[in-house]
Amino acid sequence: MGVAGRMGQELVRAAHAAGCTIVAGLEREGSPAIGADVGTLAGLEPLGVAVSSDALEGIARCEGILDFTSPKSSAEFAGLAANARAVHVIGTTGFTAEEEAQIAAAARHAPIIKAGNMSLGVNLLVALTRRVAEALDEDFDIEIIEMHHRHKVDAPSGTALMLGQAAADGRNVDLQETAVKSRDGHTGARRPGDIGFATLRGGSVIGEHKVIFAGAGERIELGHIATDRSIFARGAVKALQWGRGKSPGLYSMSDVLGL
Repeated sequence: MGVAGRMGQELVRAAHAAGCTIVAGLEREGSPAIGADVGTLAGLEPLGVAVSSDALEGIARCEGILDFTSPKSSAEFAGLAANARAVHVIGTTGFTAEEEAQIAAAARHAPIIKAGNMSLGVNLLVALTRRVAEALDEDFDIEIIEMHHRHKVDAPSGTALMLGQAAADGRNVDLQETAVKSRDGHTGARRPGDIGFATLRGGSVIGEHKVIFAGAGERIELGHIATDRSIFARGAVKALQWGRGKSPGLYSMSDVLGL
């Protein structure tokens, strides 16, 4: 899905390298890429598959779809993939509660692997964050810092929210009640137990995340820096292959990696 975009091209290269057969490449109606060969677009040899805007027909022909598009589109694709009983790997972030509900409903009919980040390293960071949060009490304040390129449209990032959820799970608290996503003006002292988020945007940064556990006189910092977006594509293809033959359900990269 979104085959002409930067991530779409990475997904084509990663799927091709993994030995997958690419049977369709989808783009929005009116895209200048319509009719182009998906292999040529991704800098490979021609694969004999033309870019199309017919999502229904494309999904009906495949066993699985790789989707890093937009929240609205991904929620709609989830329904089409469920009808086709196709594995749906979702790397899109920024969903509304309604869109999350659409995806959860679709997962009753087909396997969906959904994660705010498909990288192996990030998912290990999520697991570590949960463990450290579980080990440390509220004497250690938790702050999450993320930075992405200037074109990213959602904030905090899906990965930052994954890390926040892991910290909340480790502390056995509700993230919605403890998250602080902005600070401005005279905010008063920090509340014990809050999980803070800071968002930075600029340049061509692919993705940087840091989780800080700040105590009195000491702090622990866990972090991950992405320098090549192909790591997300390779993780998505790994998830797709893992999901083949799985029962319907909503899975995460932690399931894929056995974490």
